[in-house]
Amino acid sequence: MPEPEQDGLWAELVAVVRGEMRDYTRGSMARNIVLLAIPMVLEMLMQSVFELADAYFVGQLGPAALGAVGAGASLIIIVFAIGFGLAMSVTAMVARRIGEGNSEGASQVAMQSIIAVVAVSIPFAVLGALYAPELLRLIQAPESVVAAGADYTAILFGTNIVILLLFLINGIFRGAGDAMLALKALALANMLNIALDPLLIFGWGPVPAMGVTGAAIATSVGRGIGVTFQLYLLFGGSGRIRLHMRRMRVLWQLMRRFISLSAPAMLQMFIGTASWMLVFAFVGVFGEAATAGYTVAVRVVVFALLPAWGMGNAAATMVGQNLGAQQPAQAERAVWVTSFANMVFLGSVALVMLFYSEPLVLVFSSDPAVVAVGASCLRIVAYSYPLLAFGMVITQAFNGAGDMWTPTWINLICSWLFQLPLAWALAFAADWGVDGVFAAITAGQAMLAGAGVLIFRRGTWKSKVV
Repeated sequence: MPEPEQDGLWAELVAVVRGEMRDYTRGSMARNIVLLAIPMVLEMLMQSVFELADAYFVGQLGPAALGAVGAGASLIIIVFAIGFGLAMSVTAMVARRIGEGNSEGASQVAMQSIIAVVAVSIPFAVLGALYAPELLRLIQAPESVVAAGADYTAILFGTNIVILLLFLINGIFRGAGDAMLALKALALANMLNIALDPLLIFGWGPVPAMGVTGAAIATSVGRGIGVTFQLYLLFGGSGRIRLHMRRMRVLWQLMRRFISLSAPAMLQMFIGTASWMLVFAFVGVFGEAATAGYTVAVRVVVFALLPAWGMGNAAATMVGQNLGAQQPAQAERAVWVTSFANMVFLGSVALVMLFYSEPLVLVFSSDPAVVAVGASCLRIVAYSYPLLAFGMVITQAFNGAGDMWTPTWINLICSWLFQLPLAWALAFAADWGVDGVFAAITAGQAMLAGAGVLIFRRGTWKSKVV
């Protein structure tokens, strides 16, 4: 007698976890979003664990070491920007090909993107490895932070190819709807990083204590093994994207299309992340404790926002695949449903940060001055979260549709022409101090969300060709 057929959301989630393929352009919209969002949210949480683990263990070495991790991360965020930009482009192109039913075309896009990343990583490795101290001084890091963080920064830049490939290949998986593969790769990388962090930072037995440098080595090794696992899945797995060594050649027409789409995507991320570097420089003016407090706050904020970014990634995949399947109305509906769900999530996070800001910072540092700055940052920035929830999803929806320029202009205006001048005015001209910088961040994020909603409603993104 045959077993009864499983049905319901849980059975479908189990199927996704097992790697079974699913058509996200058909069936229940809400269910498709949930099945995409759950592994993508978990993936983004895994991404944030890298930074939180480093901050937690390094925080036990004192404010200078903690500031060194923050300063190094503020510089390597340029590489993150490029990785995010390339990942957004490959997600849009792969999702569109999958929606069209063209798996071979999706695989060709994936291979060209990997070749591009290898080329991009080389100059950053050379620059960071040779000029790490100078780069840290460029963002006004105190000399104690430069001394503690030079090797940390050099190692992260020297191994930037694993950062770029980790982002890119997970972008390939997301575009194909194989979000669980991306989660598995990051889970493996994180487990290794968490295991190696205390061993290399504090030492044990024959392993010497390497301090902040040990954190960089642990992170790089963890990411490197995660990338090795990703490549195994691409070349020997059973997902929608299957690569073969015979495709390891440049297809110039496709490469030009990928680069032309990636250029505004990378610019978009660079605009946002470079503004965060300048914010770090503004905060650095107020001393070591302010730098360390801001570093802790950013780690906590990233932990909160990356899951929200994961929901945005789910919307991007839904938009790309539904546009490829000639279903623009379904694509738009997916964005609004995801945005409201994200608002509920980030609204809840905002309440936690408003009422428990000091306990959250105390997890990483017990220094009273560090705790005061970090808690103030969490409370002030939390006010923007309900609006930012819409901005994060809609920005990713534009990218999923292949409309990279619209969010690029929105980021330029909101970050550089509004947020940064306001941060300087409030912090220095109005004499609000470091809280003025945090207030400007809140205002800029709220403005970005409002602009994104207004432009998205026009619908021009539906006609983009990818």
